[in-house]
Amino acid sequence: MLVCLSVMAACDQAKQHIAPAVHDSDSLPFLTAHGISNLISDSGTISYRIIAEEWNIYITTPQKWTFTKGLFLEKFDTTFHVEWHVQADTAYCHDNRLWELRGRVVIRNREGTLFRSEELFWDMDAHEMWSTLFMRINTPDDEELTGYEFHSDEQMTRYNLINSTGHTPFNDDESTAAPDSTAQAGTNSTAAAPNEASVRQPLRAPGKPLHPLTR
Repeated sequence: MLVCLSVMAACDQAKQHIAPAVHDSDSLPFLTAHGISNLISDSGTISYRIIAEEWNIYITTPQKWTFTKGLFLEKFDTTFHVEWHVQADTAYCHDNRLWELRGRVVIRNREGTLFRSEELFWDMDAHEMWSTLFMRINTPDDEELTGYEFHSDEQMTRYNLINSTGHTPFNDDESTAAPDSTAQAGTNSTAAAPNEASVRQPLRAPGKPLHPLTR
């Protein structure tokens, strides 16, 4: 009897290793919409338009939107003119504030400058955009700038690149122009968009880490 009581006491004290329950909200979207063209307001003013083939809404904490079949997004100013538009193969919106664009990401600002990368983050609260991958920038004047560690304001008119390389076309009548117009930039350069001042204050100090993505 003593042996049986000891065995029963040991069984009562043993812990059962059970995984937490899996809920539908962890893996399945709360809402899925197909073929959407939706206007989104900010503080009572229409500020964005989203066009997507599929839009999944998850009610996890934090809330998440996914656009796994591509996204086209426009941002409007206060006069309802398009400030910029962007398209990407895949997009995620975390907590209704942090956008993560992946794949073939192409964005064009109001001045016609084109930005291409395979990654772009947009913090709607901080009004900033950034990317750690290779970025290619083409202006309407056929100027090109490439580099890494892209960081920009929300209007995509003031931006920084690190380890950048660029070239500017020259007219044939400019006798002082070198045959090869490709200019090698320094390890940390600041690029100004067309029609903007050529001398800019950088948006952040060199070496300052970019915003980490918090899921």
